Amino acid sequence: MKKTLFLLAIAGMALFACKAKIKDSDIQTQIQNNPTLSHLTATVKDGVVTLSGECKDANEKDMCENAVKQIPGVKSVVNNATVAPPPQPAVEIAADDPLTKGVTDALKDHPTVKATVADGVISVTGEATAANWKKIKIALDGLKPKKVDASGLTIKN
Repeated sequence: MKKTLFLLAIAGMALFACKAKIKDSDIQTQIQNNPTLSHLTATVKDGVVTLSGECKDANEKDMCENAVKQIPGVKSVVNNATVAPPPQPAVEIAADDPLTKGVTDALKDHPTVKATVADGVISVTGEATAANWKKIKIALDGLKPKKVDASGLTIKN
């Protein structure tokens, strides 16, 4: 009986010793060859895989972790991957917006003069004295428009 137990113990140890241990380098190769994980960096130490990099969302992060867990020889996964912040909404500022603000500022002291901005061209209407028009024109030219059209402006002396 003792002899049988001894032989069984030896056979069990032999089977255990013969079972091939999966190398960290083999795990690393499988990770590198997986296109799902190509955007992440992985390190492997004693069957423990540490992931780092950036995923587009939490679902992708979980999917990558689960893909690594399926690789034979992986004991555990430390998922240090981060989730990218959501993209900022695009705020479109029309090219004429800053110009319109500048025109408004330039005309604030001249209530009889009005102006509109379209495609970089300032169209001036209303009435102004020659002296005031000179000041207004200098201010409007300083805004660097494509053109200042004063054809709708009446100059009074």
